[in-house]
Amino acid sequence: MAKSEPGWELYRSFLAVVREGSLSAAARTLGMTQPSLGRHVRQLEADLGVALFTRSPQGLTPTDLGEELATHAQAMLAASASLRRAASGSNHEVRGVVRITCSEVIGAEVLPPILADFRQHYPGIVIELSLSNQNEDLLRKDADIAVRMLRPVQAALVARHIGKIPLGLYAHRRYLKAHGQPQALVDLTQHAIIGFDRETPALRAVLGKLPFGREDFALRSDSDLAQLAAIRAGYGMGVCQQQIARRDRNLVPVLPEAFKFDLDTWLVMHEDLKTSRRTRLLFDHLAQALLVYVGVVD
Repeated sequence: MAKSEPGWELYRSFLAVVREGSLSAAARTLGMTQPSLGRHVRQLEADLGVALFTRSPQGLTPTDLGEELATHAQAMLAASASLRRAASGSNHEVRGVVRITCSEVIGAEVLPPILADFRQHYPGIVIELSLSNQNEDLLRKDADIAVRMLRPVQAALVARHIGKIPLGLYAHRRYLKAHGQPQALVDLTQHAIIGFDRETPALRAVLGKLPFGREDFALRSDSDLAQLAAIRAGYGMGVCQQQIARRDRNLVPVLPEAFKFDLDTWLVMHEDLKTSRRTRLLFDHLAQALLVYVGVVD
């Protein structure tokens, strides 16, 4: 039982230390002094009557209880951000903040021109764009709108099916000129393949199409943008969305009939936001533009 009710600023400081691993790094992140941040952590431990960190020369490591509390503190942080976005404009105004979450490639390669067009029509709406290959929790209001590659199952979410984004294996012309074009999947073992570092369930569906695994990759990265940059630089062959590859005449499809698969794409938001005009306007704009992107509509 807490001795007194800790203020939100104490939890914010605690969460920053969990994320950064040290008082100095957390203080820089929050724009505070290290002594002030240290006082926040000690005050929170005193108010709760528990130890949240173990101290060592290497930094601060959360205790088991600290790890558990960090999950709740993260939910508080998300709720605080959601409150600020909600307060940025009324439900009926065409102004305020809307937060979008999506994958790295969608956020960096697909959405910018779509959002630029939206900005021309609705300059009063500020957009926060969170690029992550980890799904942010819309139920917890981590974001307002999400572009996802899996169909959401939660009843509280409003989802629109966009369609399938085709992917293929591509290489730069410079790479193919130096190393040749493979004639069959088995030939890929003789080439520099760009792939992931840590395997995920979504990636396992792709592995069945390849005659090798992680240890055979010539470059490993869990950043899709890093992989795409490496393909464009001529490092080797890698997976790319067909629509993105078509923009660059130097990117050439490799074994297009033997290696191809689709990403099912959904646009999602929380049902509570249906009455928010700015969120609905952006949701509808994204839906229409993404339908054009995947080729469902002209």
